[in-house]
Amino acid sequence: MRYSYIKPRNKTVFTKDLQLLLTFFGVTLFMLFATYGFLLFKDYRYGQDLVEIDQQKKELEGKITKMSQEIATVEKQSLLAEKILTKNSVLKESITNLFDLVPSRITLTEANIMQDGLVLYGITPNRDVYNFMLQAPLRSIFHRTYSSFYPEKNGWLRFVSTNYIDQTDEAGNFEKQEERNSED
Repeated sequence: MRYSYIKPRNKTVFTKDLQLLLTFFGVTLFMLFATYGFLLFKDYRYGQDLVEIDQQKKELEGKITKMSQEIATVEKQSLLAEKILTKNSVLKESITNLFDLVPSRITLTEANIMQDGLVLYGITPNRDVYNFMLQAPLRSIFHRTYSSFYPEKNGWLRFVSTNYIDQTDEAGNFEKQEERNSED
């Protein structure tokens, strides 16, 4: 006996409502696991970035230290160059002043400039010309001046003039060159 005009369908546990519910739960679980995986990945990348940043920081600190040392070296070289330039300028000016000091009647053959003195070799027509025209200005500059004369065949005199500036000690007293040399 038949009570229905339609053919009965097979009944399944997965109804449309249950399928819709399982789809929503599946999508929700997928989104939760995807978010969790994304956060794990970001945490891992953050850790790697942190290690890389620490490494870069150490490298930069090393470079900064090296650069500071190079800057200090360049500053020392700059000061040394400036000091040498100043000494050269003073020496050039001293040499110019020395040659301006020598009168035209006296001929210099050699000039040795030392830190504390000056040795001049030259030719003069006579002692009076040397004494009045060269030795007087030298005595005003140097503390001690010594001169030696040797006759030439033509009647002129060859001279050696040794001149010293005495250095002052801490108390302002002058030390002679020989005293300092005997102590060394």
